[in-house]
Amino acid sequence: MRWLVGWSSIAASFGTVGAVGNGGEGRTVHPVGSQLLWGDPDPLWAVGDWRPDEIRVIGVATPEGAPTARLAVLGCCGATDEQLRVGLLAARGGAMRHLTAWPGSYTAVVQIGRRITVAGDLAGARPVFHTPWAGGTAYATAALPLADLIEAQLDIGHLAALLACPETPEALGDGTPYEGVRRVPPGHALILREGSREITGYEAVASLAVAAPQADPVHAVEGVRDALVEAVRARLTAPRHAPESMPPDPGPVPGMGPADRRAARGGPVAGIGADLSGGSASATLALLASGLPGLPGTLLGHGTGAGERLLAVTFNDLTTRGNEDEMERARSIAANPRLHHVVVAAGEEALPYASLETGALTDEPAPSLVLAERHRRRLSAGSADHLVGTGARQVLDAHPARLADLLMDRRRRHLLRPVAALTKAEGPTAHSLFVPLTVYRAARRLARTSYRTGLEAAAGLLPDANRHAPDLATPADASLAALAWSRPGPAARWLTGEALAEVSVRLQEAAIRPTSVQRPGEARARATLARAAADHRILEQAAEIRSQRLHAPFLDNQVVRAARALPESLRVQPGARAAILRRVLGGAGIHDLPPGWGTPSQATSTAVTRTGLRTALPELMALFDAPLLADAGLVEARVVRKALRAASEGEPLPLDGLADLASTELWLRRLVTRRGTCWTGTAAPRQRAVAGGVIPARRTLQP
Repeated sequence: MRWLVGWSSIAASFGTVGAVGNGGEGRTVHPVGSQLLWGDPDPLWAVGDWRPDEIRVIGVATPEGAPTARLAVLGCCGATDEQLRVGLLAARGGAMRHLTAWPGSYTAVVQIGRRITVAGDLAGARPVFHTPWAGGTAYATAALPLADLIEAQLDIGHLAALLACPETPEALGDGTPYEGVRRVPPGHALILREGSREITGYEAVASLAVAAPQADPVHAVEGVRDALVEAVRARLTAPRHAPESMPPDPGPVPGMGPADRRAARGGPVAGIGADLSGGSASATLALLASGLPGLPGTLLGHGTGAGERLLAVTFNDLTTRGNEDEMERARSIAANPRLHHVVVAAGEEALPYASLETGALTDEPAPSLVLAERHRRRLSAGSADHLVGTGARQVLDAHPARLADLLMDRRRRHLLRPVAALTKAEGPTAHSLFVPLTVYRAARRLARTSYRTGLEAAAGLLPDANRHAPDLATPADASLAALAWSRPGPAARWLTGEALAEVSVRLQEAAIRPTSVQRPGEARARATLARAAADHRILEQAAEIRSQRLHAPFLDNQVVRAARALPESLRVQPGARAAILRRVLGGAGIHDLPPGWGTPSQATSTAVTRTGLRTALPELMALFDAPLLADAGLVEARVVRKALRAASEGEPLPLDGLADLASTELWLRRLVTRRGTCWTGTAAPRQRAVAGGVIPARRTLQP
């Protein structure tokens, strides 16, 4: 786990301010295993196993007596030193957006005198957290260290909102699972001036009164292509890193080659690689990385390096059927001579919910915790720098609520193809005849519903979510449920009435709070992207392989910006993501793609999840025998156990909701049994977050 932490205070030396309340003896506090980037009065540290090229600090010469100006960029950034200096000069004048426009995925911290600016990303994969401390403000890119710093307890209300409405920012607010630790929203920056804090956005907000000009689809797709190519290029041009020392090779093993033995020892291959699942997102990244033209020092201007082949990893689940077509597409793509194909075959040991007792503590709970072992087995066969296609669906696809945005702009004819696709997916039934009219009415109702009215209606329906949960058995049902300003999450049906009532109060308070309202489709799409980016961040921590870096170019700022410029009429068309990525590859000179490329495989994923649930049912029943979630008043243990048993027997229950519950319970157990703290020094906090493993009692709502 890697993070940065710093603080800003009123005093001239914050290292001693932390001890003022204890007699002013000048005692210090600093993070464990840290690397100091700059010191008092507003210090900044990098904590964890950062690579040397992932930490860049740039300063500009200033006249004598002028405020200090310096910039720290942590992560994979494709900017040159000169571009960083130009960005620092622009930031001195208040142009924060320049700090977020370079290729790659990184966190930028600017210090101009006593003013500090920390810019978060657009997707939410690199968030920024802050908390008041010792008369000032501490900030970090992880919430748990700040919770340790202030000895925070759990925020049960936030956990309830995370389970009840995970894709509703109004319910979550700026909170975290730790009381007193706040999150900077995606697309915003934290500005600190001698301890005071301000949060401001750096992206322009579209007007609701005037429709934005219709973008040219051709130029918009070209923008996505250029951004994606630059994102991949930023990873390819970065220095290569060999894995740190691993256990010695035991020698020849029958049936295992050198790559298999290395993967069994748990270390990545030196160089760069990518997932190759046969789907459109991972295949696009693998093909771009293996054949990207124009890289200096490459053979004939192609490939990842002179004579270097891209390691393409395909995961083959032996416990399920139905993925033969996807495997065949992966093999066809891997026939490229610039790819070295590795197939990782796994059985029941890599199913969802496998090896729950061996996971690591993450910064926050996320559904990916129950998939950590599955992903770790795939990633252990990968490279030191590994590309994944995470986020492509949320960045490029159209959320169903965007149909309402089209009606707001009077573009009704663009609804014909998506509605026809939903009708076809419904099948030849009597119900399918009414799908077009039902979807159109729902989209028109959302387009005419104001932000405040929509949230108030959602708040009124939420307390009954555990008794009247919607049926999402078909794609049309799921699309209709998504045509709303807010909707309950899949786990809401198993929460207690008290928990749902508290989340309902949160929505009612958010409805009357002044805010810059976006269009319903755009707002829902951004919330869905933030949810996926947060889950990917936790997956990186849960399935971490030492000396390995996961790269998700689709979550980079410049790719997200380019994708947001795509016209909605293009997004809502069936198969839009595969068509866009096909044109991206065509613009890069790659045209030969296998038949069926871009076909979704959600049915196979559901079958695998149900198989894993059935296999791990005894462990899950033991997990919810006396759950901490029940101690906090969020669920009733017998209700969850009944749902787990019913889902394992094939009852059509939302498996995502059960994954949310299991992940949160796992995270709570790991949190309350952890040892040690993130801080050291004579003035370090005496207790860690959630000290003693105490779960706060549920607050009773007053009438």
